[in-house]
Amino acid sequence: MPKDKVKIATVIAILFHTIGFVGMFFNKDFFVATTPLNMLLMFGLILYTQTKINFHLIIFLFVCFAVGIWVEIIGTSTALLFGSYSYSKNLGPVIKNVPLVIGINWCIIMYCCGASVHFIFAKLSARVKELTGSATSTVLQLFSTVTDAALLAVFFDYIMEPAAIKLGYWQWLEDGSIPAFNYLSWFMVSIVLQLLFGLLKFDKQNKFAVHLLMIMTLFFLLIRTFL
Repeated sequence: MPKDKVKIATVIAILFHTIGFVGMFFNKDFFVATTPLNMLLMFGLILYTQTKINFHLIIFLFVCFAVGIWVEIIGTSTALLFGSYSYSKNLGPVIKNVPLVIGINWCIIMYCCGASVHFIFAKLSARVKELTGSATSTVLQLFSTVTDAALLAVFFDYIMEPAAIKLGYWQWLEDGSIPAFNYLSWFMVSIVLQLLFGLLKFDKQNKFAVHLLMIMTLFFLLIRTFL
């Protein structure tokens, strides 16, 4: 992956998230309404920095989008998966009361969490091999990366949820609190998608995805702290 692409994409991501954060204090409604465009831009930057877009990557992103929309439709219709919640009209076109851009959001989160864990694991594995002279077993590597990436996705959702509520993306309908089993469901869905991420054959060493996950995490932390 050309380093220039990573630098360009990272600068753009930082710029747009900074503008969005500052803008929330002056015209919240306007900047909230631009969220779908920002998500599409970040998704585009992921593809821009991907070394090679092959059939396996397309399958992964398609499944993430489809599963994301499907579980959200079940969630909003039945309250069985995540609790009783509903989306606002701030996130663009919807299908069965679920904004289509939420499917893109699932793609971004799953890809960034998977790529981040694989990036770290590759560094650790290289160090272990250097010290011991033996490589980590494939089964152990798959189990570790899938579990860790799913946990990372749950942690990101934990950071994101209060900020998203403040921004009016969605609301919890019963007592306004986030049910604990929301995170359990996130973990179970993430396990399935991260297993697919690990099994499919495409380049998972995307440094921009690591940067983007950190940028988004910091953005939501700032929103939930100061807005």
